[in-house]
Amino acid sequence: MDVTEIIGTLNPAQREAVTSADSHLLVLAGAGSGKTRALVHRISWLVEVEQVSPFSILAVTFTNKAAREMRQRIERLLGVPVGGMWVGTFHGLAHRLLQTHNRDAGLPDNFQILDSDDQTRVIKRLYQALDIDDSRWPVKQTQWFINAQKDEGLRARHLQASQDPFHRTMHRLYAAYEESCERGGMVDFGELLLRAHELWLNKPELLQHYQQRFRHILVDEFQDTNSVQYAWLRVLAGKDSRVTVVGDDDQSIYGWRGARIENILNFNCDFPDVKTVRLEQNYRSTQNILQAANAVIAKNGDRLGKNLWTEGPDGEPISLYAAFNEQDEARFITEQAKQWANKGNRWSDIGVLYRSNAQSRVLEDALIRAQLPYRIYGGHKFYERMEIRNALAYLRLLTNRQDDAAFERVINTPTRGIGEKSALTLRQLARDEGMSLWHAAEKAVAEKLFPSRAATAINGFLQLVDGLQQEVEGLPLHEQVEAMLQRTDLMAFHGREKGERGQARKENLAELVSACREFSAEDPERPALPQFLSEAMLNAGERQADSDQDAIQLMTLHSAKGLEFPLVFMAGMEENLFPHRMSGDEPGRLEEERRLAYVGVTRAMEKLFLSFAECRQLYGKDNYNAVSRFVRDIPAELVEEVRLSNQVRRPTSYAGGSSALFSDQGSGTGFDLGQRVMHNIFGEGTILNFEGNGPQARVQVNFDSEGSKWLVLSFAKLEPV
Repeated sequence: MDVTEIIGTLNPAQREAVTSADSHLLVLAGAGSGKTRALVHRISWLVEVEQVSPFSILAVTFTNKAAREMRQRIERLLGVPVGGMWVGTFHGLAHRLLQTHNRDAGLPDNFQILDSDDQTRVIKRLYQALDIDDSRWPVKQTQWFINAQKDEGLRARHLQASQDPFHRTMHRLYAAYEESCERGGMVDFGELLLRAHELWLNKPELLQHYQQRFRHILVDEFQDTNSVQYAWLRVLAGKDSRVTVVGDDDQSIYGWRGARIENILNFNCDFPDVKTVRLEQNYRSTQNILQAANAVIAKNGDRLGKNLWTEGPDGEPISLYAAFNEQDEARFITEQAKQWANKGNRWSDIGVLYRSNAQSRVLEDALIRAQLPYRIYGGHKFYERMEIRNALAYLRLLTNRQDDAAFERVINTPTRGIGEKSALTLRQLARDEGMSLWHAAEKAVAEKLFPSRAATAINGFLQLVDGLQQEVEGLPLHEQVEAMLQRTDLMAFHGREKGERGQARKENLAELVSACREFSAEDPERPALPQFLSEAMLNAGERQADSDQDAIQLMTLHSAKGLEFPLVFMAGMEENLFPHRMSGDEPGRLEEERRLAYVGVTRAMEKLFLSFAECRQLYGKDNYNAVSRFVRDIPAELVEEVRLSNQVRRPTSYAGGSSALFSDQGSGTGFDLGQRVMHNIFGEGTILNFEGNGPQARVQVNFDSEGSKWLVLSFAKLEPV
């Protein structure tokens, strides 16, 4: 079948995207709308119909897997190898460019690419050379800072001088890091893109060569581009290249790692004569699921706008389960998964999605007890996460000073100035004397075998553990863990890691406190801590299903993007959990949370369950939160409430009742949670919360320029935006 015959199999919008002859093309591709198919067919159309040389095409995507699949599909369509065509990730294409023109880019012939771990080691060496305290300025924080500057296209020399100690220290480290990498011929991932962009700017003759060569530039997942990626593309495109970008502003969920939704929103302004094509026909989900997704995302402003639909069936209603607590929620999900499998379906057809990594612990426990196969997609099991293993190592030392593995793990975590040389000396002493590392450390301090600085640090660690044991003796288990997290500074140490990762580590440590609060010791005559540690180690020893084994897929909502499952559970649909409690802290965060909800809903193909807990013990505290606004956004006729006994009923609020499940917390106010409003003094903002009902209700609004404020509704004179 040639390309013209294949075009006949496309729907009208796909066909328009594939055959457009306009200078620039923006394809707004909704979830499950066949965007990759349209993209590879457009490349085939350019080659076979418009007689464009494959060598004049540059196609960019975001993962190596997606790039391989795109290349394979193009080869199948054209029937010839496409080795000469530039198809790859941003980093891969930048690397190819720099390899070809390394001298022009100021790089040696054999320049080395640093992965994340390599980059960490380089920064650690700089800390030692510059005598910087890594307990005050964590290495991961510096790594995040450097990468964030490169994503914005900024060198150390571009940063303004500051009296702020943090920025002054980061600036100093960034400058030293650049010098070290330059001297060693090393290039990190961010440097690949920044150096490639600078190559265009510094070598106009090279830029002109590639502008003449690449007359057609196609970019997938355009909503995920960052500043330097977009700048690189704009410079390369010049005035004559035809640019096709494919993306979905409603699925832009990576702002926390540098992606700029403004790139896709402003594409029409940055490029002349842009034609916009919307792919709205969905080939994945039922009509009920799509209507729910449309309703959720419709509450966001500043959208380019589209409405998903399908020629398929309406499908089942969306099921909503109101759990008593998080254990009840996990039991419900486990029971529904069993029923699904008993009908002859595969375990791997089930996706369990959650907003916070910490939620996985209770779900994992329930699946382990039920002996159901599961796998954490794109992450570690709860008890295998770095911060949890660090915390457990301290707890193991409290119960057994002979635990060498635990001792080695935390003697310098958080960092306290005990380097690898000191650790090596302790290991040698322990071997020579036939003693544990703990006793070797005591001996080394007593006999002054270390320089004073190292001896002080090691003695401080020994006193910390001994003092902690005395402090927690007799306390309930969860209070022992809370005290350990504070005294060792583990919570603050992991929290200093910037972005979502640092927040997730703190939440996981707080969830460890919840696990201890729930724990029931089998033998009340024995201390609870060693019994808890035994259970934790056994749970950690329960292997995840192998990658090729049929298993339930557990993952965060961020990890779910690009995947699909016949059966989807979205757990923890509560205010302050989803949307996350920090989403009101800065402009745009709440809108990104809503896009995340949209991504979650559109992962479901046949059946979607939403669940929330009336009381959830999370991060070590009991939380009583209202059902998520994202649930309340879904039209009443699409939802049924279910019970474990398989009873089904419509939520009463949808029929004019007063069910607390769907109350707006602002009944009679005329406003909704998440609504954009205008105040005559504070400007525009987003409604976060209500207290009370009617005109005398108090309303919490996060104003774009003034931050969060509580106002009495009758005096606030708010206007809908």
